[in-house]
Amino acid sequence: MPRRPRNKFVNRGQVIEILIEDYAFGGKGIGRIRNEHGEFVVFVPNTLPGQLVKAQVKKASKSYAECKLFEVLEPSKDEVEMPYQEIPGAPYIKLPIEKQHDYKKTSTLELFKRIGKVADIEDKFDEFVTSPSTFHYRNKMEYGFSAIGYNRELKTDVDEFTLGFKKRGTWWCGEDLNQDSGLFDKQVEDSLKLIKAYCQDTGLPPWHAPQRKGFFRYFVVRKSFKTDRLLFNLVTTSDGLSEFDLKEFAEYLIQLLGDRVAGLLHTINDEVGDRVIATSGDISLIYGDDKIVEELLGLNFEISMKSFFQTNPKSAEQLYTKVIDYALEKKETIDNNVVLDLFCGTGTIGQILASKSENAQIVGVDIVASAIENAKENAKRNGIEGLKFYAADVGKFLKEHPEYSGKIRTIILDPARAGVAPKTMKKIINLGAERMVYVSCNPATQARDTELLAEAGYTITKFSLVDQFPHTSHIETVVLFEK
Repeated sequence: MPRRPRNKFVNRGQVIEILIEDYAFGGKGIGRIRNEHGEFVVFVPNTLPGQLVKAQVKKASKSYAECKLFEVLEPSKDEVEMPYQEIPGAPYIKLPIEKQHDYKKTSTLELFKRIGKVADIEDKFDEFVTSPSTFHYRNKMEYGFSAIGYNRELKTDVDEFTLGFKKRGTWWCGEDLNQDSGLFDKQVEDSLKLIKAYCQDTGLPPWHAPQRKGFFRYFVVRKSFKTDRLLFNLVTTSDGLSEFDLKEFAEYLIQLLGDRVAGLLHTINDEVGDRVIATSGDISLIYGDDKIVEELLGLNFEISMKSFFQTNPKSAEQLYTKVIDYALEKKETIDNNVVLDLFCGTGTIGQILASKSENAQIVGVDIVASAIENAKENAKRNGIEGLKFYAADVGKFLKEHPEYSGKIRTIILDPARAGVAPKTMKKIINLGAERMVYVSCNPATQARDTELLAEAGYTITKFSLVDQFPHTSHIETVVLFEK
C-alpha cells in the first residue's frame, strides 16, 4: 500500500511555487499554503518576504514543510539592482544593508526568547556592529570546476567546462563566474574567465561529479588585506597531472595579476567526496611562499592555505574588540587571575587580550594540535608573553592541569558552529568562573546553551550582534554571562 501523505497540503519531493510572507532566523523565508483544510507553514532558506519562489519539498510533517530553493520567480519590492554577478553564497545582495540588519536583529532576539527563554533580551541588547566593508570583504574564496553547466535559457543542465559555483539547489551542476560577485577580490573574479579558458585549452577535463572523475577540481584563493597579496591553491586529481605544467600555470597567474601573486600551491585530491582538501594526498609549493601575513588590531598573523582565519578581517577586529571590552569590564576578575580562552584556535583573542592586559595569565586551549602550534608561533612573532597554549580536550583540561583549579575567574568561549556539547558545557560550568564571554557564529546553539547556563546561575548581562557576513543570513553574537 502507498504511504498516506502526512498532511493535506504538500508531499515530499513536490515542486511548489509560493509567496514568502515572513522571515525566520537563519535566513528561512516563511510561506503559507491556505486551503479548505486550513493554513500550512512552509520554510524556504535564503528567501525574503515579498519574493515568489519555486522550491522543492524536502521534509513534510503534519504542521509544516521544509523546502530547497530552486529559483526566485519574482523579486521582493525591497530589492534593488546590483552591478555584481549573482551567486548562491550571497542570497540577499539585492536587499539594502539596513533592511538586512533589521531582519538579522529581530530574528536573533526572537531566537533567544524562544530557545534561550530570555524574555527580556531587548533590555540586555548592547549594540549591532556593522561590517566596515559591505562589499569585497572576504579574504578567501573557493571556486569549483565542473563538467556539467546550466543553460538558463533552456532551463536545463548541459555538458560544458565551468569554473565558478554550484548552481543553487544542485550538487552536480556548476555555473561560471564571469565577473565580480561583490564578495571577494574584483581583479581576481574578473580574471576567472581567463583562468578557466587557460585550463580548458589544456584539453584536460574538469571534475564530473556524477561520474566521479576528471582532472581540475577546485581553485582556492586567499588574500591578505594588509599586503594585498594573493595565495593560490589549484586542486586536481593525479589523473592527467603529467600533461599539465604547473610552473607554466604559475607564470600565467603572474602575467594576469603581477606581483600580487604571493604563491601557488598544488593539491592532489583523488577522493570521490566533495571536499576541497583531501584527507589523503599531496600538497606541494609550486611558486613563491606558502603563507601570507594578515594584521588584526596591530598584531601580525601568518596564514597558510589550511589555517583557520576570520573570513572578514576588518569586521573580525570589531568582533574581537567587543570580546575584549566585555572581558576587561571588571578588571578585578582579570588582574592576577587566569583567563581561560577555550576553543582558542590560532590564539587570536588570547593574544589581543594579553596585549591589552599586563597582569592577566591567559591560557589558550584547543583540541587541534596544529592550531596550537600556529598560536605559539604567532605569539612569538608578535613578542607577546604571559600566554600559555595547550593542545587538549576542553573537558579533560583541568584533570591534566590541576594547577589552574580554583584560579579561573573569566572564561572566553568561541566554539565551532555546532556549539558546545552539553557534557562539555557542564564541565565548563564546573570550572566555577564568575564571568563568561561567549562568542558564537551560530546563535541557535548559543541560545540552547543559554538555558543550561541559566540553570547553573549565569545570566546574560550584555549582548551584541556583529555582522561579519553581509548579504548572507549569518550573524555572530557576543554575549556576556555573569553569576
